Order: sequence, then C-alpha cells, then structure tokens
Amino acid sequence: MQKSNKLSVREMMEEDIPDIIRYWGKSSDEHLISMGVDLKKMISPGEINAMLTTQLQQNFQEKKSYCLIWMFGNEAVGHCNINSIFFGNSAHMHLHLWNAEKRKKGWGVQFVKLSLPYFFSNMNLQKLFCEPYALNPAPNKTLEKVGFSFIKKYTTTPGAINFEQEVCQWVIDREAVFGSIGSEV
Repeated sequence: MQKSNKLSVREMMEEDIPDIIRYWGKSSDEHLISMGVDLKKMISPGEINAMLTTQLQQNFQEKKSYCLIWMFGNEAVGHCNINSIFFGNSAHMHLHLWNAEKRKKGWGVQFVKLSLPYFFSNMNLQKLFCEPYALNPAPNKTLEKVGFSFIKKYTTTPGAINFEQEVCQWVIDREAVFGSIGSEV
C-alpha cells in the first residue's frame, strides 16, 4: 500500500465492490453528466458487480480493467481504474472521488501520484492516457499538476456509458513516473 500522510492507495478487494456500485448508483444525475456520462447508457449494479468480480479473478496480463481504492485513513473515499489495457504498453485512466465533500481538497493530485506506480509496475505500462470531459475542470487540473502532458482536445464518445463529447487527451510515460533510475512498487 502506498501512503502519503493520511492518504493511501491499495488494490481493490471484493469488499470494495458494494462501495463502487453505490457510487455509480447514488451519484446525482448532475455529477454523472459533469463527467460525461449518458444516463441512458448506465450499466446495472449486477453488471458492475460481475465486471469487478471478474477483474479480481484475473492475473495482470488478462485484465481488461484494473481498479485501485483511494483511502483517507481507514475510509475508502474513491477509486481510480484503468481500462483499454494493452499489457506492456498503454492504458486509459479514470478518477473518482465518491463524495462531494471530499472533492476540491487537493487530494486528487496525491491520489493519482500514489496510483501511478501500481499501474505502471503491475501492467508494465510505457504510457498512460487520461481523457476527461473537457467541461470537467477538476480532472484536467489534476492531471496537469501531476505532470501529465496535454496532447489535444477532440470530440469522441470515450466509453460505453458516455455521450459524444469534447475531451482533453493527456499522457504520462514510465520515465516521468519513475525517473531514469526511480523505484517501482
């Protein structure tokens, strides 16, 4: 487990699945739309459960998605996951702080910094992309502060539960995360 003061990151466990399901099910329509979610495309709690349970049963080379839990002390407060994984090459990252009162505290930067070594080491990544909704300033500011490089803005439908939208494409590479001789998880 990576730690920074009271903030830490760990791999998702089976007991985290209900919290992730609750986040997606209880988030306000306004919050979901601000992330670029098409409410008509939301998947069911059962589908989320099945996807996350499968993820836990797979080795790193088989995973289509890989999820970390963000912790504040002993409380799970969010998750960060990657998908579109090409093991040994690249993936796409997604960031989620579950409760509005936990947002806008600067935690996102620290959580992402703590998450990156897991993703790069365990998936042997060379590059990690993130494409947040262009109209959602929080993740875009976070990525810049972490050290991601801005590539471009473009219009796409970024995922199965999204509407067509303008996204900001960001990337960070292995050397930026570990340095030329940095340590890995």
